[in-house]
Amino acid sequence: MIAFDPKGAEERVRIVDLHPDLGDLREEAREGLQRPQKALPCKYFYDALGARLFEAITELPEYYPTRTELGIMSGKVDEMASAIGSHATLVEFGSGVGLKTQKLLDALIDPTGVVLIDISRAALEASAYQLADRYDEMEVIAVCADYTQPLRLPRPHRPSARTVAYFPGSTIGNFTHDEAVSFLRRVADLVGRGGGLLVGIDRKKDTAIIEDAYNDALGVTAAFNLNILRRLNEIGADFDLGAFCHHAPYVPSEGRIEMRLVSNVEQSVRVGNATVMLSEGEHIVTEHSHKYDLPQFEAMAREAGFRLARHWSDERDWFSVCFLEVDDAEA
Repeated sequence: MIAFDPKGAEERVRIVDLHPDLGDLREEAREGLQRPQKALPCKYFYDALGARLFEAITELPEYYPTRTELGIMSGKVDEMASAIGSHATLVEFGSGVGLKTQKLLDALIDPTGVVLIDISRAALEASAYQLADRYDEMEVIAVCADYTQPLRLPRPHRPSARTVAYFPGSTIGNFTHDEAVSFLRRVADLVGRGGGLLVGIDRKKDTAIIEDAYNDALGVTAAFNLNILRRLNEIGADFDLGAFCHHAPYVPSEGRIEMRLVSNVEQSVRVGNATVMLSEGEHIVTEHSHKYDLPQFEAMAREAGFRLARHWSDERDWFSVCFLEVDDAEA
């Protein structure tokens, strides 16, 4: 067994690069735009401009998820830390420097280390050293990987009582039902017997409240949505951004928001060596954001080998943070 000796930040950071496939925006866009229901992959929203626009979205008065989840974390984080227990390894799917993650790390009792998993190596390295500076006795492991794909988890040097993953921000709602269950199964395998997952979910509520959050009056979400067309134009497409408008309706039968780019006119667009025809009023789906009720989410968790151990919600039940534990009978 290797004893862990707390040292300077640079010596407490380990970078593990699994060289994930970063994808091909042009090829994936061409393929998606040739489907009967045209679609673009939402993972390409987040270039530098897209990331800044999303940060602006989280501060809009209409956009309740971020501040509601943060409010739950602020009020209940000690209970969450107690449920996780002492000497745990925390695994975050993301770069790990958000306020919600810091609140959780501040509350945890002697965590053995934190493992960050993100596809951007640059973001990971910056985050890892920032966390190592803030938590001067904690090992930080940064894994450059696509967390939607299977992977093996590196372990901190100190022995850990359990491994618990953290997936804030209701990001799980971007997956379809089958994708979400598959992701949860991979997480259950990753954290192993006795492990857990702390995950944020956006709850079903009045349709107007949900739709207002994705169709803000200032048009920031519209700019965020249209940014994917701008990115495509940078690599050779010829979208006229003025010929599209943003629309994000709630689809009750699917329990989700659908982010759409609607063609204002009949038009043809070149993407690589393909020509895409759009009729007036036809839309391209860019993202799904599923909303859940607790029994529905609990059923998904059970299907994936978890049980719902605890949950915390705001006073209006607009959002919940759920703590799932691996069902040892299924492990």
